[in-house]
Amino acid sequence: MDERIWERPQWLDTAVFYEIYPQSFQDSNADGIGDIQGIISRLDYIQQLGCNALWINPCFDSSFKDAGYDVRNYCKVAERYGTNDDLVELFEQAHSKGIRVLLDLVPGHTSEEHAWFEASKQAERNEYSDRYIWTNSAFEGYNMPFIGGESDRNGTYILNFFKCQPALNYGFATIDKPWQDGVDSEAAEATRQAMIDVMRFWLSRGCDGFRVDMANSLVKNDGDDKPETIRAWQQMLGVVKSEYPDAAFVSEWGKPEQALRAGFDMDFYLDWRWDGKGNGYNLLARDVVNALDAEHDHSYFSARGGGSITAFLDDYLPQYEATRDKGYFCLITCNHDTPRLAPRLDERERKVALGMLLTMPGVPFVYYGDEIGMCYRDIPTKEGGYARTGSRTPMQWDGRANAGFSEASAQELYLPVDEESDAPCAEEQMSRNDSMWSWVHDVLQLRKNNDALHSGASFDVLSAEPDARSFVYTRSSQRGGESVLVALNPGLESETIALPENLNIAQGSQTPLLALGEAQVTDSALCLGAQSFAVFKLA
Repeated sequence: MDERIWERPQWLDTAVFYEIYPQSFQDSNADGIGDIQGIISRLDYIQQLGCNALWINPCFDSSFKDAGYDVRNYCKVAERYGTNDDLVELFEQAHSKGIRVLLDLVPGHTSEEHAWFEASKQAERNEYSDRYIWTNSAFEGYNMPFIGGESDRNGTYILNFFKCQPALNYGFATIDKPWQDGVDSEAAEATRQAMIDVMRFWLSRGCDGFRVDMANSLVKNDGDDKPETIRAWQQMLGVVKSEYPDAAFVSEWGKPEQALRAGFDMDFYLDWRWDGKGNGYNLLARDVVNALDAEHDHSYFSARGGGSITAFLDDYLPQYEATRDKGYFCLITCNHDTPRLAPRLDERERKVALGMLLTMPGVPFVYYGDEIGMCYRDIPTKEGGYARTGSRTPMQWDGRANAGFSEASAQELYLPVDEESDAPCAEEQMSRNDSMWSWVHDVLQLRKNNDALHSGASFDVLSAEPDARSFVYTRSSQRGGESVLVALNPGLESETIALPENLNIAQGSQTPLLALGEAQVTDSALCLGAQSFAVFKLA
């Protein structure tokens, strides 16, 4: 199968996702850890904010050495979160409110405690002996992380990340050792079929699709263009989508041309920073080494340290143009692996930032708590989180003990709640029209009510100068009839942008559909005040 032959689900065009880190969202049974019933109890809040889809980080049985990304049983909910019946109830309750639910699939590795691995490490041959990647000797390694001396089997096994995460066997694109299986081997095919069965298991119970962890890393020794990993996904997603055509799949890949060709409906614009240099998304929102360092932050959204939008566009536009008709390249406010924007960016900077992030093409993803400005915090590691732990703290709901997250004692909480005097909470922010929550809500309402801001609407840059701070673009409905102009200026000085003669602001629409700060338009120019954002209707 060289090219995908299935359509992406139509519901994605109006989808807005809310990512939930389940252990930190809402605790319903006072054990200090969030759970599925807690998520169910907050569905009305998610709907009121303006989100109509969820992405839930791994909630399966796990040894929790990597916070659930070390799966012990793909088809069983972890006891800390509830039961399989609870998860099915979540699907049903969410669907009754028009909310779709994606689960988190970890296809590249399992926990070392998974039953498959327990069988694979036995000395005697069995049906799981080749489910993982083993060398031929306990003293033979490879140019990938490996572990030896842990089993009776005479071999070492390849790891994907932590010691607890043995890599599943999808074969090697290039074979240079006798113990390696090819991508068309029985062993690799058995692994692919096992993952198809996992997806079927949850889709048959009401799940609406999956976010797929490290989707580009399945086949070992694959080329930079990932031809064999793409082929593996085309097979697996081809089978699953033929049975569940309305299911949606988003990849943690970071190269949309590859991911969408593999069969995914969406790919994330990942936050990458290597050797001090960031990709487009990093330059846009997180161009600094220390997540708490506002002074040296040069990201575009930083009012004092930022520069032109052109560095972001140089990275973004080629990827967008290459894939605009093939699927969605998705922007995130943050995620469980990425530092939050606050407190490095202040509230006004974050409002401008989310204004843009939520009106760009693709399907937007809001990380829980970003809508109220929850802060990244420098706290000790938990369950393999390390520097990521600071973005995984409990949701701050109200002024009660533990910010309404849990009735357990503070010492029993999965992670400590932010106890700073100015820590935001949802209840207070929902009561104010000028709050971060209200701003996110209003942007999402505008997006919902305007076809021109839906995921697949076209996107064209109107103004992006290397010596300016402002950025102006248009979005136009694919169905025709609706177009909008989106303009922002994250800087501290006003800027005036000349408008093309053929650009017509709709009659009576000199007043923006939505605005933050000063934004005025005439027949020939647009004036943007400091730290401003605005959306105008076009004729």
